[in-house]
Amino acid sequence: MNRKYIAFLVFFILFVGMKVSGQSIATESADKDFDNHKYTTALDKYKKLNSKIKDRKEKNYIRYRMAECYRYMNMPKRAVSAYKALYKKEYYKKTPELLLSYGNTLRKLAKYEDAVPVFEKYKSIKPDDPRGDFGLESCRLAKEWMENPTPHVITNPGTINSKYSDFACTYSSDNYNSLIFTSDREGSTGKDIDEWTNQNFSDLYSSRMDRKGEWSEPTLIDEDEIINTEANEGSPMMNSSFTTLYFMRCGKSKSAKQGCHIYKSKRTGRNFSNPEMVPITRDTLAVLGHPTLSEDEKMIIFTANLPGGSGGMDLWYATRKKHSDDFKNPKNLGPLVNTPSNEIFPFLRNDTTLYFASEGHPGLGGLDIFKSTFDGEKWGKPVNIGYPLNSNSDDFAIIFNPNAEEEGYFSSNRKTIMDERGKGKDDIWHFEIAPKLFTLSGVIKDDRSLLFLPDVTVKIAGSDGSTYETKTNSVGFYEFKKDQILKNTTYTITASKDKYFTETATETTVGLDKSKDLVRDFVLRPIPKEPIVLPDILYDLGKWDLKPQFQDSLQGLIETLEKNPTIVIELASHTDSRDTEERNDVLSQKRAQSVVDYLIQRGINPKRLVAKGYGERRPRKLRRRYYLNDSVYLDSAAVLNDEFIKNLGDKALQEFAHQLNRRTEFSVISNDFVPTETVDNQTSTKVEIVTKEETPEEKELTIPIKYNSKGKPGFKVSLNDYSMSAWLDMKANKNFIALDDALNLLRDGAISKTDFDGDVNVVLANSTIADKASFNIKDFKVGEKVVHNVKIFVNKKVDAGLYISRGLFQSLGVKIDKKKKQLIFQ
Repeated sequence: MNRKYIAFLVFFILFVGMKVSGQSIATESADKDFDNHKYTTALDKYKKLNSKIKDRKEKNYIRYRMAECYRYMNMPKRAVSAYKALYKKEYYKKTPELLLSYGNTLRKLAKYEDAVPVFEKYKSIKPDDPRGDFGLESCRLAKEWMENPTPHVITNPGTINSKYSDFACTYSSDNYNSLIFTSDREGSTGKDIDEWTNQNFSDLYSSRMDRKGEWSEPTLIDEDEIINTEANEGSPMMNSSFTTLYFMRCGKSKSAKQGCHIYKSKRTGRNFSNPEMVPITRDTLAVLGHPTLSEDEKMIIFTANLPGGSGGMDLWYATRKKHSDDFKNPKNLGPLVNTPSNEIFPFLRNDTTLYFASEGHPGLGGLDIFKSTFDGEKWGKPVNIGYPLNSNSDDFAIIFNPNAEEEGYFSSNRKTIMDERGKGKDDIWHFEIAPKLFTLSGVIKDDRSLLFLPDVTVKIAGSDGSTYETKTNSVGFYEFKKDQILKNTTYTITASKDKYFTETATETTVGLDKSKDLVRDFVLRPIPKEPIVLPDILYDLGKWDLKPQFQDSLQGLIETLEKNPTIVIELASHTDSRDTEERNDVLSQKRAQSVVDYLIQRGINPKRLVAKGYGERRPRKLRRRYYLNDSVYLDSAAVLNDEFIKNLGDKALQEFAHQLNRRTEFSVISNDFVPTETVDNQTSTKVEIVTKEETPEEKELTIPIKYNSKGKPGFKVSLNDYSMSAWLDMKANKNFIALDDALNLLRDGAISKTDFDGDVNVVLANSTIADKASFNIKDFKVGEKVVHNVKIFVNKKVDAGLYISRGLFQSLGVKIDKKKKQLIFQ
């Protein structure tokens, strides 16, 4: 602010900082103006002296006084420039308070990092003065507040404000669409210039908002000089019934000191009665102002410089028993609220929360707004209301609309504090809590390939009963808009796609005090073609009972069935080959039955379970390494049949292989089950014993070859059972594949993220495959010839196809018959 509150509060005591005595007769006149707060006049005199005086000490004193004038006149850039020059000359050794002025002015420019070493220097010189720690704490907190703003939206009402000072408003009607405020604009009643502020005398103005939300051109609240006089009037406050106007008035005299006092005037319609002074103290020279009253008007809180305060301007209160009584026995709000600096512009909200402006509590710079809560006995520790209501400028005189959650007005010079011509004025600003707006979005990927999944159905069900549905786009993105995601609501999110397991998640807006874009990504697991071995469902030799410690291992399957209510699974139980085939059939049947019975017991519909006992007929084919210990393992692609186990030799390893054969697996066989509301858990599922499996007919093996435009032979190959053509490049020393073909392998499940070398989050970033990335094929087949663990590189320079090297071709043990154009198996 432009320190307009000087005129309203203290003509002689507001600035309680050090008063430097005049250095010589030459500066006496300028010093007198400075001490009387006539900074414009004093500055002009100091400038003239600065150009004339040669003495270095006296010149530094004059420059310090000039810097102080700039600071009080709210010209912080010029003030900082002057302080910085004196800082380099170490003038703070003579006048340590230079450091406080310099640091606080840097704070006012939001240069908190620059201010820190200045306050640290002051602390080293004056370690017992708390103002050094105060400055450091303010810098630290300011950065924290600005990094974590409150959700308030700040706007300038426009028409209300002028190029002059407009500040300290109050609501003046019960529909809260009209304001009375303070202004020193042209047209005010007083025609003279205020000796203290060098500006017009201030009056009370009013403005009303129309149906379009536009404010009318402000006018004087009376033109009969009943309220507005040639003195300063300001800081209005209407009572809760809008029948009485309280305000402050400061006397006008060029020859004598006069105080400021609180007045009240009754309103009838648009007319006001002659104001009466509110008797609080008998001291006519006391400075009282900025009234705010409780709803019943039996307590008044105000700003004053009464004896017994903490220093500067303090907040005081006085009470009365009934409206016809005078307020008596003013009491100080105490040192927890008041500081040696200034606490001004109080506003009482709901009789329990007191808002006020202060320079004496840690803030962002200049005046900040604080709040203190009454606990029934005393006022609590003030809390800075944070950014953006507070700024590095002066922020003060806040009021609230009682019919809104968090809406009102306050005063600030935040837009003009940088004006180096000294024409910065106060404005009235509107604030409100921004409406809480929420969205929900995410990206869905394939768990196996990490590729984006299009056409995934995403549904949300809110705790308020709302439901919405959308689908992912070509890059796996989905979104629910702000009109679909509401505050204080919890949402269950379901992501589903054909041939994938459904996933669910929960997001909530309950407890969120700011707008937020909620993000929930999903990774969907493809339903595998091969059976999935249930983890840790192992059986003792010849036993079928489901041990309690293994029941927990079925929890994952239960959750999968609950999340995917339309799938039907086959539960297949297997034995090892020790014992007769008939007994193993019965044993596998009983093992499958134990799992089925447990699932039914846990609420799974029996009609969703198809159970089969395969006995020893399906020896397990390993798809990864299984370790017996740190150094002994069974390798991937091994088939645990009798011949393989016999050739292991080591008994412990043989027993390990038999144990791996004793297993229960599940596979999804359909996805079209229609859930029913009731489940008959008394009905079990019959377990079928599979005694004979269909054997595919043997066909004559013929692998034809063809030649491409470059003369390279090509033929059909199988990569992990994925059929495609390969071209033989006899000059290549490694195998490589075009990007599109590699992506097809990923999409169709022939390879997965686990087959790639390196960091898959880098290799498979952005739903593609990095150039020169390598992956491993477990089973590379040509006819019946198989090579395990073949490494292939992605080559983006190749338009299409798979190219195999001479080395891989030779390891297959085949030759090319050029005449017959076919492969010869050796």
